Amino acid sequence: MSTVLSPGNVSRRPRHTRQPRRLNLAVACVLLAGLAACTTPAPPVVPTSFAEYQSRTLAELRATRAFQSADHDRELAWNGPREWRPAGPTRRGVLLVHGLGDSPWSFHDIGEQLAAQGFLVRTVLLDGHGSRPEHLLDVSLGDWQRVVATQVAALRADVDQVYLGGFSTGANLAVHRAYAGDDVDGLLLFSPAFRSDSAYDWLTPWIRWVRPWLLTPDGSRPVQNAVRYLTVPTNGFAQFYRSSRQVLQDLAQAPYDKPTLMVVAEHDSVIDTGALADTFHTRFTHPASRLIWYGNAPVQARHDPRILVRPDRLPDWRISQFSHMGVLFSPENALYGRAGSLRICWNGQALPPRDDCAADETLWFSDWGYQEPGKVHARLTFNPYFSWQGEVLAAQGTAH
Repeated sequence: MSTVLSPGNVSRRPRHTRQPRRLNLAVACVLLAGLAACTTPAPPVVPTSFAEYQSRTLAELRATRAFQSADHDRELAWNGPREWRPAGPTRRGVLLVHGLGDSPWSFHDIGEQLAAQGFLVRTVLLDGHGSRPEHLLDVSLGDWQRVVATQVAALRADVDQVYLGGFSTGANLAVHRAYAGDDVDGLLLFSPAFRSDSAYDWLTPWIRWVRPWLLTPDGSRPVQNAVRYLTVPTNGFAQFYRSSRQVLQDLAQAPYDKPTLMVVAEHDSVIDTGALADTFHTRFTHPASRLIWYGNAPVQARHDPRILVRPDRLPDWRISQFSHMGVLFSPENALYGRAGSLRICWNGQALPPRDDCAADETLWFSDWGYQEPGKVHARLTFNPYFSWQGEVLAAQGTAH
């Protein structure tokens, strides 16, 4: 998940139709157990090679995407499933899963890092993403799980060791798939959305039919940019909520005892980071697991040497606090880096963003909603510690 209330299966169904069976299941859940208690049946895995999946997904995007520029090929490359191959033969592979409203571009820099470390790296595009936000009105958690399961199977056919990585909601999908079988060798979790920082996320499954949008698109602000949605339908948040309930159930059943890297920004405005620190300490038990924590040291760090802490207030970089998405990108990233072309100026300010934000050399950076007298903040979309983070990440691949 890349934004919350505080604000493929390769073949997707036409968005103008609804599936009676799904609606009946939703009604049954309400009547019998409540939507939050409903579980998603294990999705069937239909063997599909990555090359076939990638080709079909790109063809569909070309036909359905709301392009944001005249360079359609470039946008398709940014939003479609991608593969990075290492320089030599490898036995290790990583499948990376983006968050709600995002795209495979989330892993542009991390994919390059992992390939340089000797991994075969692949990304997936979750159903409803990469095209236009209204395509999330009719997707389900099962749709997302199906594409992950299918591409785990495809990766397993090509390598001996399979790792799963995810950002935000994608991290929830990765953890759930890891609990579903013993064929995942470790996890890479970036800003995992096990718990939202909103007190109202549980409402989204109940209201998605009567209020399709929490913030209805009205033409006053853009709804997407070249690589992500800026507005998400209520159903997207509802499926995130279902994924978070599911992963909490998984973690409650038993600790996860394989190597895991978790990366968290203390002041993340999207997720409950205090709960994440405790979850890592108590549920991710492998001695080689690491939690990278950007901010003030959590209390768990006093007792757990596996927690690595770096400060997130960096005046030399004009950074007040780290953000949910910033942990993913290098300062040199062409779109989201320090001088990137996709600066996110509207960051929850009471006043509209300044017109000259993109070229402002005095601008500061923070998570969503942070304000400080005398400063104007854009969203922090890059990580000054990115190279060091990659060194910690590399150790996960040698932990077995």
